Amino acid sequence: MLNKINTTFSIKDLENLSGVKAHTIRIWEKRYDVFQPLRTDTNIRIYDLKSLQKLLNINFLHQFGYKISKIATYSDEEIPAMVRTIVSEKNSKNHAINIFKIAMMNFDYQLFVKTYDWLTQEKTFRQIFIEVFIPLMEEIGHLWQTDTISPAHEHFVCHLIRQKIILNIHDAQLKDRTQFDRTFVLSLPLNEIHDLGLLYLNYEITNKGYQVVYLGESMPIESLKDLKIHFSNIIFVCYFTVQPVVDELDGYVDEMAAKLLDDDSEIWLLGRMTLNINRDQISSKVTVFDSAFQLIQKI
Repeated sequence: MLNKINTTFSIKDLENLSGVKAHTIRIWEKRYDVFQPLRTDTNIRIYDLKSLQKLLNINFLHQFGYKISKIATYSDEEIPAMVRTIVSEKNSKNHAINIFKIAMMNFDYQLFVKTYDWLTQEKTFRQIFIEVFIPLMEEIGHLWQTDTISPAHEHFVCHLIRQKIILNIHDAQLKDRTQFDRTFVLSLPLNEIHDLGLLYLNYEITNKGYQVVYLGESMPIESLKDLKIHFSNIIFVCYFTVQPVVDELDGYVDEMAAKLLDDDSEIWLLGRMTLNINRDQISSKVTVFDSAFQLIQKI
């Protein structure tokens, strides 16, 4: 069931979580005895969280150049200790993603925070978000789609990532504002609730010294007009992840242009759904970006 929170896993689940093929896991198990799964009455392998953690660590060492025959000689205590020893700036990305996945499976807030704090010692927040959080969220999306994790797992991690973005926005807001020529109004279209990408843009734009008015999810176009009373030179930034739906997309963009554009305003759009926009027919004051980072470079 989708809403069931797993504490045991099939070999296919381990494949999805680790990237190691089920066939390879079976070979490692049979030839080197690195796992001792339980068996159901019908002789199907069942693995626990400890086995998942061990597999992630073994895979890390294997990718680092250690032969599985050598890894198999190490104790359960030595394997994670070796991983911690060899972690460096070059390979901390994959290691951190594995640890965050373990934190997710265990609903372990402290492990998530400890790992994040470790990353901040060697990376900027932008590097952490781009190199670690984005790949992590992409993997989580795949795991959710394949029923390997439940919505509870996804919400747990996304909430923690959201907290870190908000904390960095707060730090950026404490800096003196240095750019006064534009105000950025950030919102999601009606019925859109996926806000992590927009929150990150809030951080980047605020960190560059601009004033940001963050309105968040499911914002009617009519309500955006209210901002024109208070600010001039507005750039309306809207993130389309799953809304508007394809059949309504061009009409929605046309409505935004009709109600929001004037001599001193622009509309910037990005997100997965923008791939379906007919760019030949949009106003010259509407810009569609292929990625958040393309948008950030334009600021």
